[in-house]
Amino acid sequence: MLHLKDPIGTDFELESTPQRIISLVPSLTETLCDLGLEDKLIGITKFCVHPFHLKSTKKIIGGTKKVHYEKIRLLNPDFIIANKEENTEEMVVELRKICPVWVTDIATVEDVMQTITDFGKLFNCRMEARKWNDKIAHNFADFKLFSETLEVRKSAYFIWKNPYMVAGTGTFIDALLQLNKFDNCYKNLDRYPEIDLESLEKEHDPEVILLSSEPYPFSDADAFEIGRNTHHAKTIFVDGEMFSWYGTRLHKSFDYFKKIHSKLV
Repeated sequence: MLHLKDPIGTDFELESTPQRIISLVPSLTETLCDLGLEDKLIGITKFCVHPFHLKSTKKIIGGTKKVHYEKIRLLNPDFIIANKEENTEEMVVELRKICPVWVTDIATVEDVMQTITDFGKLFNCRMEARKWNDKIAHNFADFKLFSETLEVRKSAYFIWKNPYMVAGTGTFIDALLQLNKFDNCYKNLDRYPEIDLESLEKEHDPEVILLSSEPYPFSDADAFEIGRNTHHAKTIFVDGEMFSWYGTRLHKSFDYFKKIHSKLV
């Protein structure tokens, strides 16, 4: 019998290792595959785009905010992976009528590594989990050395338009901004606040504007519009997956961050 508690405090008692898993979290779908669990993965969301071939080999059960409960029920899963931020509480409550739902809550690099450790225990792949955590820890330590010489730059990370929204405090994106010595202009606002472009220069005057590739794909026209409301801020288009996909993808993020800083020299 395996006794574990998920990050939101739900107790689990598992008599055997789950064999039929559904993932409602794109970055954790990729993580499960990296841990060697692709064969046990039976259902994913339409946003689970890595690995690419999963879309043609696994059942699509909806999105991250709205799922098809009957499709999930018919798949006869014995375990579901969810996330506190990406999935709704109402969804989790309903899905628990079908099978156990493990809810992750990830806001730091350490949370990522703990999630991978938890998966190692849950799905009996401790060795693979340890290997991936070793990779992440190595690249993390290397980047921390690299970042010691970085200049602190006042920054804003945009994720949406109409209305304009940015990453605030309490988010995984904000944690990675801090690692990069990007002083988040909106660190005093919670989660993903809506902002007024006209106040951007007057109240914050950022040095760097980061425009994410997801969930909204910013264009050159967007960059121009935002740039008009700053005092000569440097605008950089960034790969949103590198800043917001918690899981095994994080081991790639640190080298990507180095490339971003080379553009700021």
